[in-house]
Amino acid sequence: MLWQQMQQGAVALDWTFYLPVAAFLLLVALAVPVWVAIGAASVMLLTASQVLPLSLVGEGLFSGIDHFALTAIPLFILTGDVLVRTGLSRKFLDVAEALTNWTRGGFGSATVLVCGMFSAISGSDAAGAAAVGRMTIERLVESGYPRPYACALVAAGACTGILIPPSIAYIVIGLVLGISASTLFKAALIPGVLILAAILATNTVLNRRHAWEQGHALSLSEWLANLGRALARGWYAFIVPGVIFWGIFSGRLTPTEAGASAVTITIAMGFVMGTLKLADFPSMMVSSAKVNGVIVPIVAMSLPLAQALSAMGVPQSFVYTMTGFVSEPWMLILMMIAILVAAGCVMETTPNIVILAPLLKPLADEIGMNEIQFCVMMITALGVGFITPPLGLNLFVVSGLTGESVLRISARAVPFVLFMLTVVLLIAFAPAVSTLMLS
Repeated sequence: MLWQQMQQGAVALDWTFYLPVAAFLLLVALAVPVWVAIGAASVMLLTASQVLPLSLVGEGLFSGIDHFALTAIPLFILTGDVLVRTGLSRKFLDVAEALTNWTRGGFGSATVLVCGMFSAISGSDAAGAAAVGRMTIERLVESGYPRPYACALVAAGACTGILIPPSIAYIVIGLVLGISASTLFKAALIPGVLILAAILATNTVLNRRHAWEQGHALSLSEWLANLGRALARGWYAFIVPGVIFWGIFSGRLTPTEAGASAVTITIAMGFVMGTLKLADFPSMMVSSAKVNGVIVPIVAMSLPLAQALSAMGVPQSFVYTMTGFVSEPWMLILMMIAILVAAGCVMETTPNIVILAPLLKPLADEIGMNEIQFCVMMITALGVGFITPPLGLNLFVVSGLTGESVLRISARAVPFVLFMLTVVLLIAFAPAVSTLMLS
């Protein structure tokens, strides 16, 4: 029945669709800001097709950002900036290092763990790559790792920025598809931890093969003593993620309230420690505003575009075309994953979500995929794209930090991509992975 309805809803797309799409791709290729490209494509689509009044663009700009949940985005971004400025992010590294220094590849594993800790607060992968990269890459090289591999390790660990909740990406996809961000955060916890485990496993396997870092032979009492000292010096840094996770997963706080609580606590701790001054606020605010100014306009422009595409029947046509080309559900899932990983290579998460989620969601519905499972699969696949050679965003971030060749980093990133893809496949074909926390 659903298939018949989609066949009836599909329309033959003509120049009124393809011309705006071509204009969008051209503008992106010319390095025009993505929100401008989306806005221009929306205006062209509405003008050429006449499916909806052009005044929809003005209304959509307001409606697109008139959501309480969106206020969580600048709060989490600012929390990440304050963590770096106050030095609290280094406390995470100290504890992670004490936790893993007895293992072979201990500091490499600590780097991955601190990426996960930092990302669980800031919700941003690029911010995690820059912050953690500055702290760890030189020390990784001193520990015996080749510089290109050290860069790839940080780039892979920073992918958890959009995969471990709270995540800006899950807030955005929740708004686009009308799903609670808190629900998505709960669903994403196990997949996010699995991605972190996959990166740790990759580093352990490669380190054993190449013997880059030998670790330290410690007795249980020595290890516990080191860990105890690290926790004694930096336990208070874990108050921030503790409040976020307790608030969201207990249902006591919305993501926005958790973000507000986190940034308030972090600022207060900075003043108490003496590492934060009023003079630091202008630069922190400007830094956070720059990141926020990239995300929010894209979300605002997405609503008129989504409404125009829906009115033209584009999602239904896409489903009709894809199911006509490939009939087996498992092949459609693999095709969706390939599209998402490729998209994650060339464009940031937010525009990928606002463009692809409304197109791929009906296809996921057609093959019976749970909407929560689809969201988690989509965000995880986009996260893999961030380190997929040769265009992954995180590869360029760490290259800019170190001056290392992107191609040399890309070659070292391939094993991480393969291990992470196994988790994406697990999410796609085992619904329980993304729904277990909701039961």
